[in-house]
Amino acid sequence: MPYRKQKFANEEIYHIVVRAIDDNVIFKDIDDHYRGIFSIYEFNNIKSITIRERRRERLKIKKCRDRVSADSASFVDLRDKLVEVLVFCLMPNHFHLLVKQSKDDGIVKFMSKMGAGLGGYFNKKYNRKGHVFQNRFEAVHIKTEEQLKIVWAYIHANPVSLIEPKWKEKGIQNLDEVIKFLEEIYKWFSYQDYIGKKNFPSVIERDFLLEIIGGHNRCKEFLKDYLKYKGNVQEFSNLLLE
Repeated sequence: MPYRKQKFANEEIYHIVVRAIDDNVIFKDIDDHYRGIFSIYEFNNIKSITIRERRRERLKIKKCRDRVSADSASFVDLRDKLVEVLVFCLMPNHFHLLVKQSKDDGIVKFMSKMGAGLGGYFNKKYNRKGHVFQNRFEAVHIKTEEQLKIVWAYIHANPVSLIEPKWKEKGIQNLDEVIKFLEEIYKWFSYQDYIGKKNFPSVIERDFLLEIIGGHNRCKEFLKDYLKYKGNVQEFSNLLLE
């Protein structure tokens, strides 16, 4: 995944989109999705790692945990993180990340690891060769709090298209069904952790955005408002300014 020749600043936030070549479906089954999320977590480390080594380490940790009670066991995160992952969403042919750079060139290094590691996994599993992802990932610098909140909603609304493909043109036909899909059924994103349900809590840093949006319940209301505006950013922005 060659990266954009773009400078990323430490402590600044960026919306990143990575697309498969020719819009190929890359996340085909449950194992592919878990591998994607595992990669987001494990490759966010300045140290060189391999998935095989990390799995052996995790197995050792699990065996140690089994010897003590669940109440006294605790997980120690030893990563030296390249970025803070604030939001993620896996879609069949692409994925979204909202990240804050922690180290010099952290985004570039993180995305390079993701491209090589995840691409290598897909090539090996599906007996294919060549690039899995498009040549350059898309990156947008988030400059304002309003933009940050809208991007949070935009990323988490992506799975809606899986059950209502034309929702942005026609609006949501069954809002209750869509809300249930996002809150209870679709697992492969960070939204459920933002509304107080443990899904993949160790993958993201959510306290920062939870404070900005206003807590778990406000996250629910905020995304629902975004869906009602059919993802129209301008109209939704006007609502935020009222």
